[in-house]
Amino acid sequence: MNPKEEALRHTAEHVLHTAMQKLYPTLKKVMGPPIETGFYFDFDLEDQNITPDDFPTIEAEMQKIIDAKLPIVRKEISLEEAKKLFKDNPYKLDTIERLESKNESESLPAEAPTPAVVLTENEPSKPPVGNNLNSHKPPILTIYEIGSPNDKYHDIDLCKGPHLENTGQIKAFKLMEVAGAYYLGDEKNKMLQRIYGVAFDTSEELEKYIHLVEEAKKRDHRKLGQQLDLFCFSELVGPGLPLFTPKGTIIKEELQKHVEKVCREYGFEKVITPHLAKVDLYEISGHAKKFSDELFHVKSVKGHEFVMKPVQCPHQTQIFASKLRSYKDLPIRYMESEKQYRAEKPGEVGGLNRVYAITVEDGHSFCTVDQVKDEVKGMINIIKEFYTALGLWENSWVSLSVRDYDHPEKYIGEACDWDDCENMLQEVSDEMGLNAKRCEGEAALYGPKIDVMFRDSLGKEVQIPTVQVDFATPKKFGLYYINEKGEKVPPVMVHRAILGSYERMLALIIEHFAGAFPVWLSPVQVVIIPISEKNVGYAKTILAKLKEKEIRAKMDSSDKTMQQKIRDSQMQKIPYMLIIGDKEQEKEQVSVRLRTEENKGNMPLEEFTDIISKKYLTKSLDLW
Repeated sequence: MNPKEEALRHTAEHVLHTAMQKLYPTLKKVMGPPIETGFYFDFDLEDQNITPDDFPTIEAEMQKIIDAKLPIVRKEISLEEAKKLFKDNPYKLDTIERLESKNESESLPAEAPTPAVVLTENEPSKPPVGNNLNSHKPPILTIYEIGSPNDKYHDIDLCKGPHLENTGQIKAFKLMEVAGAYYLGDEKNKMLQRIYGVAFDTSEELEKYIHLVEEAKKRDHRKLGQQLDLFCFSELVGPGLPLFTPKGTIIKEELQKHVEKVCREYGFEKVITPHLAKVDLYEISGHAKKFSDELFHVKSVKGHEFVMKPVQCPHQTQIFASKLRSYKDLPIRYMESEKQYRAEKPGEVGGLNRVYAITVEDGHSFCTVDQVKDEVKGMINIIKEFYTALGLWENSWVSLSVRDYDHPEKYIGEACDWDDCENMLQEVSDEMGLNAKRCEGEAALYGPKIDVMFRDSLGKEVQIPTVQVDFATPKKFGLYYINEKGEKVPPVMVHRAILGSYERMLALIIEHFAGAFPVWLSPVQVVIIPISEKNVGYAKTILAKLKEKEIRAKMDSSDKTMQQKIRDSQMQKIPYMLIIGDKEQEKEQVSVRLRTEENKGNMPLEEFTDIISKKYLTKSLDLW
């Protein structure tokens, strides 16, 4: 968010907790930062629960504070002053004590100005450290005060800012929802209440946002997934472990067929690796350390000890290592769509966006340094072709993530390799006209990367495809090929994910298309609706012919009226309905109706199947 948005949202949050304290005097405020979608406020109200029914009262109190145009003033106080000021709030005291404890092991330069050490969210910021480590000054805390003690509304809180100059500068706001949140994000701590809100410069912006929120609710993949019978969850199987129904499986397989078809055109070959491995594999790769809290360990009474794979890269290195490779063999390209497993925090698991078992479409190219640019270009072309079929490529932008040059210790590999990688990716961006935005400090552990960012139909930004150049991993595993001089040379490993995880991709496209998938992804492409019993025989003949053409079709021969059948088909977002009556049967034709309620009239079945087949083969987004 930009500084203006941050100040607006942060000020709105302070107005919220000022209003809350007025309405609920026993409330203990905790913290509440601005976030990308607005702001939130965590609080402890003991046994009293806030619900959305309370929002109108809270909003009315907030509006009074806004109308009062109270000044917002930044001040500095010492630790001891802060302890006295917040002596009745255990959460603020805990924050202050954590800062004090941290400060004991750090020194401040004598020549430096008194620092404004800021406390925000869950962790105090680090006091500045200079060259003179022998002298020490106690940290100063920043607070913000709304109004004055003589005003009807008055509030003081630990905060780093930024804020607006007065409360009257908030023009439009709304409280959105209430949820639970553990103190400091630790499930061992007390459960707090959290109110989410939004704030904008104008009422028009707020109305537009509210409209998008309502539209997002209609498109929620969890709701549509159930309505369209695409996936489900079971308490016996466990949360975070989705079960795909026949319809959901069709979508997943169509995505897989398409991405693998495109990848094969660029020389990728399919491999399969086990779902587990010895922990040694991930210790070498570095993933055991990186995902130490997220690994699933598997043991048996027979002494087996394995780890469920958190990533596919290490397994694929061992396929490369299984035989001697020559420079003539390179590049070697592997692709794989298999499960990975992450022990996510239970509170973070939900829907298809965050699960324990992740079906990941993953691929790697092992190549020479001279081949890296062409490999990256090929992967970018794959991404472009795949996402064009989903209507997402045209509304995208590219980032080029490089090192944090001030902190090289955060990365593995040699500086010269990083220089080469970053230069090559910049050249790819220039030569392909990607106009990649350079993002310093956003690189992966082992190398720089190119990410593609999309905006879905609601304007939400999503990042899925990525291409990452890696000099370090092959060296860690001792991989090599024999060059033209007979020397052993480590290959470069180029990682790429086109659609990422199938679970997250399915969530994305359900919401992007609102369940009305293009023909190539629709689980049921055609429904045949006979008007009367005497038309059923002809309808069955049509069904058989459609299936011969590998068109996904079904017949609705239920006792419902034709209008009910049409309505049911539209609710299921089926692209085409073939209405079969006496007239169609006599002429051996079909009457075509689209899910958009558009009637295309009568035509021979062959003409209709040609249209559908073309839509499927070209991955068209249009129905007609």
